[in-house]
Amino acid sequence: MAEKEKKQKKEKPLDRMTVKELKEIALGIEGIVGVHAMNKAALFSAVKKHRGIKEKKKKSESVLEIKKRIAELKVKKDESRAEGDKRMVDILRKKISRLKKKTRRAA
Repeated sequence: MAEKEKKQKKEKPLDRMTVKELKEIALGIEGIVGVHAMNKAALFSAVKKHRGIKEKKKKSESVLEIKKRIAELKVKKDESRAEGDKRMVDILRKKISRLKKKTRRAA
C-alpha cells in the first residue's frame, strides 16, 4: 500500500498534464476564477504563477535573420549540387523549406 500512495502523491510535470488534470489543480487554488472556461494555456500559466514558477520566454528570430540563413543555405545547396552530392542537396532543401515555414509563422 505504501508504494501505491507514493505513486499517487508523485505528480507529473505540469506541461505533461491534460486539461482535466490542470482544471482539478486550479479548482483547489483560491483566486483563480473561471476555471471551466479556461483553455490549457491559460490554466497552465495560472497554475505556474500560483506555484511561483517563472515562464521562460522563447527568443524568436526576426524574419530578416531567417531569410539571411535561407540565403546562406541556398549558396551551400548550389555548391553541393555542383559537386554532385545529391544527399546534401536534399538535406539543405528540407532545411530551407523548414525555415520558410518559420518565416510565415513569424510574420
